[in-house]
Amino acid sequence: MAEAPKVTRRPSAPTVRGPYISVVTNRATNLVIRAVVLFSIGVFLALVLNLLQVQRNVTLFPPDMIASIFSSAWWVPPCCGTASAVIGLLYPCIDNHLGEPHKFKREWSSVMRCVAVFVGINHASAKVDFANNMQLSLTLAALSIGLWWTFDRSRSGFGLGMGIAFLATLATQLLVYNGVFQYTSPDFLYIRSWLPCIYFAGGITMGNIGRQLAMYECKVVQDKTHQD
Repeated sequence: MAEAPKVTRRPSAPTVRGPYISVVTNRATNLVIRAVVLFSIGVFLALVLNLLQVQRNVTLFPPDMIASIFSSAWWVPPCCGTASAVIGLLYPCIDNHLGEPHKFKREWSSVMRCVAVFVGINHASAKVDFANNMQLSLTLAALSIGLWWTFDRSRSGFGLGMGIAFLATLATQLLVYNGVFQYTSPDFLYIRSWLPCIYFAGGITMGNIGRQLAMYECKVVQDKTHQD
């Protein structure tokens, strides 16, 4: 009786990933990409918000509008960019550590509205006239908390925002005290009393951007896993 022919199976070819997918699904590389994106956003916002302050004479720089964008000290935009990168990476890291992934309004349209509200709060601090500084500070505090409630609502986000506001305000006070720069009308320990509100809102805004970028990374990795 003739033996049945043996069927030899060829080893399956390894899955070839395109260069884009390989880069995106590499966690270390993706972390660097997110940091660069957050740094760039922080630098851009620092330049724009500095222009708003210059127009209101909160800080004194040359009157030319185009030149005034870059008229502040060279180290200010890089410092803001570095802080933005750290904050944007810290928020999703804390969420993962606490086991509470943030899922409230997780879409890019909500993030863009959050950025617009943050810029609006800065615009109000520079443009809107109030009877006194206390009224301005209370109004900006209410707006900043409203920004957190509208776009965040997480305990970790509120706690990190308060910590960022405290540390950033302390760093600003030290810089002003040592004569690195100054405010035209300080009313609270060498600085403006509404500054912590701006830092709080900025922390919430960059945290939302960082969370959205981290969620996009997870989505790409999950899609790639399903394809494999």
